[in-house]
Amino acid sequence: MTSLSPQSSPRSEPQPTPEPSPPSSLSRIRIGSAPDSWGVWFPDDPRQVPWQRFLDEVSGSGYEWIELGPYGYLPTDPAVLREETARRGLTVSAGTVFTGLHRGPEVWDATWEHVADIAALTQAMGAKHLVVIPAFWRDDKTGAVLEDSTLTPTQWRSLTAQTERLAHEVRERFGLRIVVHPHADTHIDSEENVTRFLDTTDSSLVSLCLDTGHYAYCGGDSVKLIETYGERIGYLHLKQVDPLVLASVRAEELPFGPAVARGVMCEPPSGVPALEPVLAAAQQLGVDLFAIVEQDMYPCPPDKPLPIARRTRAFLRSCGA
Repeated sequence: MTSLSPQSSPRSEPQPTPEPSPPSSLSRIRIGSAPDSWGVWFPDDPRQVPWQRFLDEVSGSGYEWIELGPYGYLPTDPAVLREETARRGLTVSAGTVFTGLHRGPEVWDATWEHVADIAALTQAMGAKHLVVIPAFWRDDKTGAVLEDSTLTPTQWRSLTAQTERLAHEVRERFGLRIVVHPHADTHIDSEENVTRFLDTTDSSLVSLCLDTGHYAYCGGDSVKLIETYGERIGYLHLKQVDPLVLASVRAEELPFGPAVARGVMCEPPSGVPALEPVLAAAQQLGVDLFAIVEQDMYPCPPDKPLPIARRTRAFLRSCGA
């Protein structure tokens, strides 16, 4: 070792500018996509791409995980669907059901008949989650008001009790965990309603599918929700809203369907919320989470989704996911 005398000083050398660090790995986040990102909202619609094209293009965009989408869009025969997904390197992460559980015990039988078929296919495909979307209070196509946008105390009790019942039955019969999806134009939408729902349901049964776009659409802060209710976050949908379009949608009190047609949901990273802090907050939870890209685009030209899907996947890789 060479020592310096008191009279000597180390020679000052210009220091190289450090190169930016690569994004930290989001090792607990599993990225996927869904038929929704291909403009698919219904089991059958002439304005939607055929299911074969969706599977080809979602695989070609670099995704390995997909959701089932509306029941009946993809093949409902598990053997057929397993063959079609496997040969494209795809695996199912979840199924999706729509429910109106706030309407009371009288809707249980019809709800269960609907849920059981989808849960059985989800289980057969090896998935572990069932995304539960509450009923819309106004029609997503026509905007017709179907019921009051605010639940009564009795309806809230029905919603929470029957959601817990659904969670229990789905877990016991199919080994699936439900994740409830806050959604625009439903009764579980804003921060107030989402937190009320979480505070009045059993955390051992009911988790949340946090859709970052819908939550922003309704004024919520996804990072704050993850940091406050982290143990209740069981699944993510990655989505952004265009703040300028959203402002006009709110000013006109536009229903969700026409708002989507206007382009309120936009391609990342051009909208809000920023997805990097959302993913970082989710990683900090220390659990494995699916983060499924869902850019609502119904209806859309058939050639529009693929390039967006490729760019979005590349963007998420740049974030470390």
